[in-house]
Formats: sequence, structure tokens, C-alpha cells
Amino acid sequence: MSAILTFAEQRDGRLRRPSLEAVSEARRLVEALGGGQVVAVLVGSGVAGLADELASFGADVVHVFDDAALGAYASQPYARALAQVASELAPAAVLVPFSATGKDLAPRVAARLGSGLVSDCVSLAVKDGRIEARRPMYAGKTFATVSWTGGIPLATLRPNVFSLAAPQPGRKAEVRAGSVDTAAGARVSKVETRAAGKIELSEAQVIVSGGRGLKGPEHFQLVEELASVMGAAVGASRAVVDAGWVDHHIQVGQTGKTVSPTLYIACGISGAIQHLAGMSSSRVIVAINKDADAPIFKVASYGILGDVFEVLPKLSEAARAHFASKG
Repeated sequence: MSAILTFAEQRDGRLRRPSLEAVSEARRLVEALGGGQVVAVLVGSGVAGLADELASFGADVVHVFDDAALGAYASQPYARALAQVASELAPAAVLVPFSATGKDLAPRVAARLGSGLVSDCVSLAVKDGRIEARRPMYAGKTFATVSWTGGIPLATLRPNVFSLAAPQPGRKAEVRAGSVDTAAGARVSKVETRAAGKIELSEAQVIVSGGRGLKGPEHFQLVEELASVMGAAVGASRAVVDAGWVDHHIQVGQTGKTVSPTLYIACGISGAIQHLAGMSSSRVIVAINKDADAPIFKVASYGILGDVFEVLPKLSEAARAHFASKG
């Protein structure tokens, strides 16, 4: 039987959604391979209690590296921990979230294992007993199907693309305590969350984004109001970020964040290829633009041909009424 190994990323003592997506996908893969174990690696300080949540989403074994010195992310000891388990287990694949941490961690683990890494995967499949990955290329203009020819396959998974399994609260996993050399040349000393209290863009299920069709920073509040009513995250195109209307941390696109929400509402965004590269994998895209020839309409699930200054207040009003009726 095969095993799939995942890295369980946590922050402030809470598992991040992409970690649970990775475990859920690992469960599907071992079933497609004919059976096996889903194994997770959990690294941090005071994190042993998170093993039950990983088990509820499909983990059979959880290796816990719980040490005060691992409280803050550090590339070297975290990579040692994951590579150590991978070397001992020789899994069919190692899955890591394509997050800021995962982007730093996965290449280091691949180098330690002498294995190939496929980044930003949007789907995984089993073909002839081997795992294949699908990933976007050239700013999302095309997709490549990639397979590994040797070593332990490593893949980073785009957040919000892989669906969560239905949790089984009573499910338990075997917990194995691990130890690792915690020496590090550099550590994360502090994480500054600029959008404190708000939904993180890369993990949001609903995003409302604004573009230069809003004509000025004073009108960006229309986007923020709709997002607030819907419980959504706020995004922006590069044009408005470069203009100084909003901060770079909410930029969506090739040079910003790649997002895959269930619903993406593009307000006054023309749809330059750089922006589409960052949001085209959204499940449902609603575009609001008064230019019928705007490229955004080519990828939109639904298009509203109209003025954002007229449409957005009406959408906010309708959303407010809808949620009020739901109590």
C-alpha cells in the first residue's frame, strides 16, 4: 500500500485551510492508488492538540514536532522535520500548501531529498499507478500535465482549488512524537498582519475586487461595502495598487496574489492577462464593467454590462436584504 505525506501548516495554534485541503486530497489519492495511509507532519510549539483535526479530515498518522524553539517558522528546522519523515516513509508523494510558507519550504525539502517539485498544482490524478499533476503555465494561458520520473514526488497545492473532505469528528490518528535539530541561520521574528480582523485574501471563499474603473480611491469604499455585507475579502487590480489607491497586500494577479475563491466579483476591472493569471481559477466569476469588449467578460461566468457606480450600491442593498432575511 502507498502512503501520501502532507505538511500541516498552522498559524497561532490553528490549522490553515490549505493544510486541511492537502490532507483531503491525500485521502482521495491513496484511495485511487488502491489503499494506504495519509500521514501528516505538524511542526510548531504547543501544536499536538491539532492532530485530532487532521485526523477528522483523513490523516491516519500525525508526526508532531512540538518544541518551543519551533514556535516561529524557520526554514532549516522545518525542512529537516519534513524531509526526515519523507526519507523514512518513502511516500508516493509529498503535498505542501502553495502558501508563503510552502513556497519557501517545499524547494528546500525537494533539495534535501533529491526529488522533483511541481509547484502551484491545480489538480492531481492517478494514471497507471502513478501520480500526475496539472499546473498553469505562462500566466495561466496554458496548462501542463507533469509526472515524476524518479525520487519522491513533491507538489505544492494552490489554496481553495482542492475541496475539503467531509470532516469526521470522532476519527482518530496515530500520533508520533518527533525531534529535530532546531538550529537555524534565520528565523521569522514577527508576522505583521495588515488586514487584522479581516479575511485573508488567499484563503477567502468570496472576493470582491476593484479596478481603475472606480476612477479614484474615494470610490473604492463601494467595493469594501459590498465585501463587508457579503463577509468577503477585498482585492484589487495592479492598476489601482500602482496608483496608490490601496496597499499592495490586496493585489490580485501575476505580481500579486493568486486566488481561487468560490466566487470572485470583479468591479471595474478590464481583465489584463496579468490579472487573469491570478484569479482565473475561481469557480464562479462575476464581472461588472461598462465596456462590452473588456477581456474580463471572456472568463466570466456571469457578466453585468453597466456602470459600477450604479451596480455596486444595488448589489450591496440586495445582499444586505438577503442576509437580513436569513436572520
